[in-house]
Amino acid sequence: MAASDQDGTGVGDSDENALDLQAEIAQRRPFHSIKAEVAVGILRTAALIERHFAQVVARTGVTIQQYNVLRILRGAGADGLPTLVIRDRMIHAAPGITRLLDKLEKAGLARRERASPDRRQVFCYITSKGLHVLTQLDEEMRRADDLAVGNLDEAQQRQLIKLLEGVRAVHRAGKAPIDSALVGRGGGGGGGPTASPTD
Repeated sequence: MAASDQDGTGVGDSDENALDLQAEIAQRRPFHSIKAEVAVGILRTAALIERHFAQVVARTGVTIQQYNVLRILRGAGADGLPTLVIRDRMIHAAPGITRLLDKLEKAGLARRERASPDRRQVFCYITSKGLHVLTQLDEEMRRADDLAVGNLDEAQQRQLIKLLEGVRAVHRAGKAPIDSALVGRGGGGGGGPTASPTD
């Protein structure tokens, strides 16, 4: 993780918030910049929230990525969705979307059909068993949502939404400084997944 200086090489001023985050990740020295602290703070917060969500869905035998796919398919309804559209709507990039769908289909939670007249395109649908799994999880996941940011009042939550949207917007457009740096090194500069996991 380039931004976090977990090898102890970072330099710079520290404050109370930085010390809290540093203690969590056992980082010995201050972040080299406020931007580094923000980036690591976002990643760390996302990891903690996702860990809790993963524990909730695990009791039904699905992973958090499989749960994400099932939510997307439930939102699509009877129309279903093409495989690549599901991939693009997922929270995390899923280069192995075919394998992920293989597992859901094998478990009876989703099904796939080749479209007509274009037989090359595969559409995916949630099954009644998949809907049952989501119904089992709905209330507990709503509670998990509340717990994730329950320490913030509504005004703070709305402010956080706007701040995070501002960060994501430049990355979606491929205009963030990191995109230029990656292109300069021969890496990919495209945006990541943009859609919500909710149905």
